[in-house]
Amino acid sequence: MISQALVLQGNKILMVKQFVQRGDIVWNFPGGGIEGMETPEEACVREVKEETGYNVVIKRLLFKSSNKFTFEAEITSGHLYLNINNEDNEDILDIAWVSIEEKDKFDTYTAPLLELLKDCLF
Repeated sequence: MISQALVLQGNKILMVKQFVQRGDIVWNFPGGGIEGMETPEEACVREVKEETGYNVVIKRLLFKSSNKFTFEAEITSGHLYLNINNEDNEDILDIAWVSIEEKDKFDTYTAPLLELLKDCLF
């Protein structure tokens, strides 16, 4: 099971550029596997911190599928930082605030979730 966060600030969304299991390099929302006795919310908070350097709080569950929880989250502290010394980050090439207008950064996995978030907010 995967838990991920959509963190929106203004017209930019927090994303990680990474190698994914299907063999592509894509921009994705920060997140990863739920470990041990973690709740999906706890995993999401941990993964965002590990991948981006930000501490977040979960605002709401946006979407749930058979293998993934997607939350809207909000930054409470921290700063943008990719810890390349963390083995769990070996698949991450970059982290950035991506404009929601940069359509080429979103694929068939991320675009529908971004639209869902936008529909909830606007």
